[in-house]
Amino acid sequence: MARGAPPRGRDLTSGPIAPALLAFAMPMLISSILQSLNGSINAIWVGRFLGENALAATSNANLVMFLLMAFVFGFGMASTILIGQAFGRKDVDGARRIIGTAIGAFLLFVILLTAAGWVFAPALLELLGTPSGAAPLALAYLRVIFFAMPSMLVMVMLMMALRGSGDALTPLWFMILSAVLDSGLNPVFILGFGPAPRLGIAGSATATVIANYTALIGMLIYIYARDLPLRLRGPELGYLKPDPALLKVIVLKGLPMGLQMIVISASSLAMLGLVNREGVDTTAAFGVAMQLWTYVQMPAMSLGGAVSAMVAQNIGAGRWDRVSAVTRAGVAFTLLITAALVAILIVADRPALALFLGGDSPALPIARHIHLLATWSFLLFGITLVLFGTVRANGAVIGPLLILTIGLFPVRLGFAALFHASLGADALWLSFPVASAVNMVLAIAFYLHGGWRKGGMGAGAPIGLDDSIEEANASTEPGGRLNPSG
Repeated sequence: MARGAPPRGRDLTSGPIAPALLAFAMPMLISSILQSLNGSINAIWVGRFLGENALAATSNANLVMFLLMAFVFGFGMASTILIGQAFGRKDVDGARRIIGTAIGAFLLFVILLTAAGWVFAPALLELLGTPSGAAPLALAYLRVIFFAMPSMLVMVMLMMALRGSGDALTPLWFMILSAVLDSGLNPVFILGFGPAPRLGIAGSATATVIANYTALIGMLIYIYARDLPLRLRGPELGYLKPDPALLKVIVLKGLPMGLQMIVISASSLAMLGLVNREGVDTTAAFGVAMQLWTYVQMPAMSLGGAVSAMVAQNIGAGRWDRVSAVTRAGVAFTLLITAALVAILIVADRPALALFLGGDSPALPIARHIHLLATWSFLLFGITLVLFGTVRANGAVIGPLLILTIGLFPVRLGFAALFHASLGADALWLSFPVASAVNMVLAIAFYLHGGWRKGGMGAGAPIGLDDSIEEANASTEPGGRLNPSG
């Protein structure tokens, strides 16, 4: 489809803003909830069948995986914004060049990263201070789950690219497939039902590997069968050979994005190291609390992603008059939905937590205490995510990176370390709302005064031209980079 022809992705540049944003965000929200539900069900299987040590092991191993995927995820988010801007300009061929370059360049990278992660898994777990009772289980789980990384990368990049084109439904269908397979196969391989071998905690990881590769293959078949706009055919397959100019833009945008993910990951790993010192019960309780937090923060993450895609298309179309209205709608929906979830979980925290641990677990009262002290902070965090979703749509990433670094390191970890002597473990849990409040205040200041509207790719320029690269390289504009995710 030539540049200027109407794309078949969803047009987010016209019509009422609030209904369009909500309609676009809902499939993303359902997809996020399913992803979270999948992780929670798997944690239930592991916790009930294999015990607290196994649950603590998966918490440690999953944080390592998140750390290793961070850079690649950043490049995927950068590509999504560029694709959204291309669709705003009705430049479908430009969008195909972006997705081809992104997948062609970073698939080899993630394969090498997978191999390195498998080799260095024991050192990573030791660096975390993984409890001795959980360390062998964490290593067994981590080494199998590494084999899922290539499929995870391509699936994440394709899903994000489709959303950038305005298609939130296709990723939802294949997230459903992945979640159903993963959750359903977990007990089969953990316990060895039928012809399946009894693999214990490695069985949980095996189920994830099978589910991800099956969903990826199914999604590729669907994209080509439906002839969706981002498919590559014939000469377009040559786009998988990375375009140097495009790749430079994606790297310059995605590298700071990856650094933001590294900041989040490193902060989580450092926090987990502090939690591990409190013992296995506290580590298991923290892991379960994080399962609930995943649900609480998913609406904000989904709405932040929807805001980013919608703003990117409007910037690409030159519709700056709609950007602030999209942001306000995103903040309002985020506060409303997140507040409702926080209220529900405050009322029903005991039965929700007992799903993972059982009613008699010594970790249950610890998990309830963590939940009551920290969960409300995601109201503040949600506002930050939506504001960052807006500014990243025009390439702003340096400001958000600095904001996250301040909030998650000197503020969160500093508070936890400084007040641990007087507050004990409560200092760890209270550090979450303290950091969220600081991040929110700084995010509002950056949104209002950060100059991010002057950066980015430029609404009318084709991706990859020299003027775009010059803007991506600009060091004088603090807003000239891409997204944080929290």
